[in-house]
Amino acid sequence: MVPITKNHFWPKATFALLVLILFSTCKTEQEDKASDFPTHFEQTDGEETATYLQTVDFYIQLAKEFPEINLQTMGETDSGYPLHIVTYNPDGDFNFQKIGNDKTLILINNGIHPGEPDGIDATMLLYRDFATGKLQPPKHTVLVTIPTYNIGGALNRNSTTRANQNGPKAYGFRGNALNYDLNRDFIKGDTKNAQAFYEIFHRVKPDIFIDNHVSNGADYQYTLTHLFTQHDKLGDKLGQYLNEEMMPGLEQSLKEADWDITPYVNVFDQVPEKGFSQFMDYPRYSTGYTSLWNTFGMMVETHMLKPYEQRVEGTYRLMEKMVTIAETDHEKIKRLRREARHRHKNWKFYPTAWGTDSTQTTTLSFKGFEADTLTSEVTGRTRLKYDRNRPFNKQVEYYNYMKPLDSIEIPEAYILKKGWSKVINLLTLNQIVIKALKKDTLLTVESYKIDTFDTANAPYEGHYPHSNTRVKTNLKQVSFQQGDILIATDQPGIRYLLETLEPEAHDSFFNWNFFDPILQRKERFSPYVFEDEALEMLRNDSALRDSFQLKQKNDTAFAANGYEQLDWLFKQSEHFEDAYMQYPVYRLMKTE
Repeated sequence: MVPITKNHFWPKATFALLVLILFSTCKTEQEDKASDFPTHFEQTDGEETATYLQTVDFYIQLAKEFPEINLQTMGETDSGYPLHIVTYNPDGDFNFQKIGNDKTLILINNGIHPGEPDGIDATMLLYRDFATGKLQPPKHTVLVTIPTYNIGGALNRNSTTRANQNGPKAYGFRGNALNYDLNRDFIKGDTKNAQAFYEIFHRVKPDIFIDNHVSNGADYQYTLTHLFTQHDKLGDKLGQYLNEEMMPGLEQSLKEADWDITPYVNVFDQVPEKGFSQFMDYPRYSTGYTSLWNTFGMMVETHMLKPYEQRVEGTYRLMEKMVTIAETDHEKIKRLRREARHRHKNWKFYPTAWGTDSTQTTTLSFKGFEADTLTSEVTGRTRLKYDRNRPFNKQVEYYNYMKPLDSIEIPEAYILKKGWSKVINLLTLNQIVIKALKKDTLLTVESYKIDTFDTANAPYEGHYPHSNTRVKTNLKQVSFQQGDILIATDQPGIRYLLETLEPEAHDSFFNWNFFDPILQRKERFSPYVFEDEALEMLRNDSALRDSFQLKQKNDTAFAANGYEQLDWLFKQSEHFEDAYMQYPVYRLMKTE
């Protein structure tokens, strides 16, 4: 057959027609191949989502047909079923240590809340369309997905628990097999799901992380909203690129494809046009956790009042555009993350608390609906009612800049007293390098005493978390035993260490109750015995006596309670236990 080229003597129109015919034939063949692998979503005209087993079976079929797709079992879950990862690499190489050096890795997490299944179906479509050539395969990007993260919730299928959601017909439940919300478990690691995620995340080492969700805090015109990790918290050149290039690039590319998107509308029971702040993704959340290793993270939040088919298509288009960004900015993304591995060497302090910086805002051109404030016929109180017949486009203030409110000086190392096995286990699962002391050692360290804290009155995700924690710091010599754990901060997981081991940090292990035994006294006194010793203490120590009498004078409740007075003196005596409120993680400071 003679090849068709522009050098042949056909009229230009004829040549163009032949090219169009060939292109259309090729496209039709690709579409036909895609149709050989229909998803359950497509087979039900966009009204249903695949079950867990249907999802796994779909990827098994793709992996059998296409060498570019690989399915692996990865870790246990509380449901008794294993997690999987499905990798799409046009080169057919699935060695992450190798491909991570050359390619941009995107990790997609689906079904963390199985009642929000948009990403499950959208990712199946995306993989199929890349594999069949319906979408142009990427050259520099590898996709990895967890098809269904919350398997227990996915198996707990129903049609009622998402009270306001517009489809699909049936879906999973938010809680996992043990009724944990997995998107609150990335630091505390109570579930087997979270512990399996650690293995996946540290094996893949993704450059970009996408977690697909559905949400509704208000009504507005958008199907798609995004919740990128907070750029100030991500910090430095990573945060700058995220805020100034990646996020605007995604927004613009979707707009050009007629898929407008806005930042996650972080309001509840109020209208968005009054302005709203960016959601602060602390490390308990998926994108807050992944950012601790300098991964660009985002949650996709589709609007649950929009039809299911529309939400799935929007999620598909968003992921497609993110792959394009990963392709276009491949070299920059890899370079920025390589440089970020060592940025902590220039840090002296690390923020432990954040707040909104109201001096900087972003003005959004926001597409919403007018809302009226009415009197509720149910409660008799005021209520909001949106009117979709009155759409608007208004300028809205978006508070997406944050500033540190408090910080700590970064130590050279932490020393954790042996025996705190859950903490040690989580550090190990997160590939933190730890070393056991080989002999008893006397060291000068910074020591924390827990000073004040608040505790939740109701259970939250299996805990009664602490907040507003404050510590008192002093420098002292401490005798450490053989087997106590030395943890250097100069390692890739430095941010994970600082967020978990500094008790004042929002999602510290202390605030998640891991060290609660130190908050209870183990020894007391008998008043009839200690009374004589207390009197002797006051007689022999004038400063103590003056402090005691001043407190009696100024604190009427104290003065009226004899036991409390004796207890105050007991705390000043040699009998009072050192372990009370003594935080068992010590800070070895850098020497100049």
